[in-house]
Amino acid sequence: MDIVAATRSFEAWLGKAIAVVHADLARKHRQMDEDAFFFLRATYYRWAALWPELCPKLARAPKILAVGDLHLENFGTWRDSETRLIWGINDFDETHHAAYANDLVRLAASVLVAVEQGSLDIDGQKACAAILSGYSRAIHDDDAEPFVLEESNNYLRALALSDSRSPRKYWKKLRAEKADKPPAAARGLLDAHLPKGVEAVSFVRRIAGSGSLGAPRYAAIGVCDGGLVAREVKARAPSAFAWVSGGKPKPADYRTIVARAVRAPDPFLHAGDDWLVRRLGPQCESIDLDAVAQAEARRHVLGAMGSETANIHRGNRAALKRIRHDLSGRKKSWLFDAARLMTDAIFADWKDWKKRG
Repeated sequence: MDIVAATRSFEAWLGKAIAVVHADLARKHRQMDEDAFFFLRATYYRWAALWPELCPKLARAPKILAVGDLHLENFGTWRDSETRLIWGINDFDETHHAAYANDLVRLAASVLVAVEQGSLDIDGQKACAAILSGYSRAIHDDDAEPFVLEESNNYLRALALSDSRSPRKYWKKLRAEKADKPPAAARGLLDAHLPKGVEAVSFVRRIAGSGSLGAPRYAAIGVCDGGLVAREVKARAPSAFAWVSGGKPKPADYRTIVARAVRAPDPFLHAGDDWLVRRLGPQCESIDLDAVAQAEARRHVLGAMGSETANIHRGNRAALKRIRHDLSGRKKSWLFDAARLMTDAIFADWKDWKKRG
């Protein structure tokens, strides 16, 4: 099955699970045509199908509850219950059971795609080595900690508080989204999760994401104590892995992977079976590729991404010993070699998509 047929099959399957927004799917298809990195982000269903074929030995590595669709733009910030700014992986829509190596290779491949299309100026092999070094260090550390951007983690704090995340720009963009009336279930969740005393509430339909583009999502924006606040609901689409495997999706996996991880959790995140609710704000968002590309210490940031991946994997306590043993038996270049193989397949699909899609 080629990329065009795979996309048609996946989207037909997805349409049976959620009420897809077809205009957003059309938008996704156009963006897939224009940008290789977006193409990578938008096609986890294709990765999930090709991964065991192209990397069969790695696909048999110790299994865990994995992030799945891990990439450079799957990291962001939020405020924890103590209002501290936290950095880490912030999207678990594609969580499913897979080899631990799947997350690492997916992250490393996203770096190589960005390098190859000219969006990231870094040596690919050194970048993969930085990711693997950070992961190895944290997966062996019995006292691993989440990334709290207060007294330490200066490089990440500079990334999180850059001018590109200006509150003024953020709220202007959010309020410019198209006004729309959420369905009853979504409206009820938004009402329930807005803060008490909120006034002048308006509702918009959000167009955001890449792999999730096409899933209905709405935001409620209001004024509370003199300032803007917002909440978002997004329809929970089943993991693309269920399309590949023919298995039943498990909505509770999202809650499980977050609860078990080494993490300072987001108290405003609510993962229901049908809808995901979260707080919106300029410091409660993903950090985009441009910001990573402009970071002064890119290899340091990539090492932190490797460590944060290990923080998630450490929630699979029964598999820790097997992961450590598996890592120790692999040659130094294994991550780059596998990421290179998957990147070549991504670009071959992208060229085919642009020609025929």
